[in-house]
Amino acid sequence: MKISVCIGSSCHIKGSHQVVDGLRTLIAQYHVSDQVELAGNFCLGSCQLGVCVTIGEKVYSVSPETVEEFFKTEVLSQLNQ
Repeated sequence: MKISVCIGSSCHIKGSHQVVDGLRTLIAQYHVSDQVELAGNFCLGSCQLGVCVTIGEKVYSVSPETVEEFFKTEVLSQLNQ
């Protein structure tokens, strides 16, 4: 699974660095580094959503406060399918 986090200007201001750090921590905590690739992208074209994160073609709005919930509900659920 590849997770891409927007690190463009708008998302940077909204906390993309903290989202990346949170995802790195959670990937290590849940021992899924062999199943998850974390990448950065510049503008994904959905600046109004906040920090844009993609898995495949789907775009999610994630904040530093919601990164753990996102990881558990979206990432782990897709890995466990």
